Amino acid sequence: MLEIIKEPWPWYVAGPLIGLTVPILLIIGNKSFGISSSLRHICAACIPANISFFKYDWKKESWNLFFVLGIFFGGVIAAYFLSNPNDIQITPELSNQLASYGITDHTGLVPSQLFSWESLVTLRGFIMIIAGGFLVGFGTRYAGGCTSGHAIMGLSNLQWPSLVATICFMIGGFVMSLLILPYILSL
Repeated sequence: MLEIIKEPWPWYVAGPLIGLTVPILLIIGNKSFGISSSLRHICAACIPANISFFKYDWKKESWNLFFVLGIFFGGVIAAYFLSNPNDIQITPELSNQLASYGITDHTGLVPSQLFSWESLVTLRGFIMIIAGGFLVGFGTRYAGGCTSGHAIMGLSNLQWPSLVATICFMIGGFVMSLLILPYILSL
């Protein structure tokens, strides 16, 4: 049984399991699925400033903080106890293309040449980690939610803004991966 958990699950198993979180959250307590709002709840709880954005009853949303904490600890458990020791399998074409950018490490989930403390002090690492993180945070706030909130919860509730946001997320992902990322990797 443990070997089944360690292997990547096919989309037709993992997708419905993720999708079932929406009705479960709605049935259990009329809760919405989303992760990005938890940062607002943390700030509202920890920052005693007189900022109107943080003036609300964050305790009503404290379940979301436990949900995010569960995701974090689930990731820690998966990384330390359920990780697959085999190398990540990628196509030879992708391996050659990545090698042309100097990325040869395919042993982990992310290449260490891009995401490590050493790469943080390089221009490429700074753009990927710091600037990319800022853009994700800004986009999440600007769109009124993250990809999981819009694409999973919003689309299942047939919300028009979530459809627009999800389409924009997809277009942005295509533009980034096909046009901008090759330029950044060549730095």
